[in-house]
Amino acid sequence: MKSDRTDPPFETSAIGTPLGYTEHLYRIYLETRDADGAAERALKGFLGTERARRLVRLTHGFELELPIQCVPDVIRLLARENVAIYQVVRYAKIDGARR
Repeated sequence: MKSDRTDPPFETSAIGTPLGYTEHLYRIYLETRDADGAAERALKGFLGTERARRLVRLTHGFELELPIQCVPDVIRLLARENVAIYQVVRYAKIDGARR
């Protein structure tokens, strides 16, 4: 049996996982093609005016800041707009929280 000291509490062991339902923000990379601007419009609408200012358009996608549990919502949104997603990468946790 493992010692209690080696098992992190649920609150810390779930951070950055699908169980991490917190307001913590992560930098996310979405690799997608956006020839007609549909992906950018959808992302800006999802993020709202203030957070959309931090949306970064890259050659093959976007970087944005989201809580980890919002990633499936963004993927569903882009799929409804018929935007193909080729890769989703979670970078590091950043300062701030979504409220």
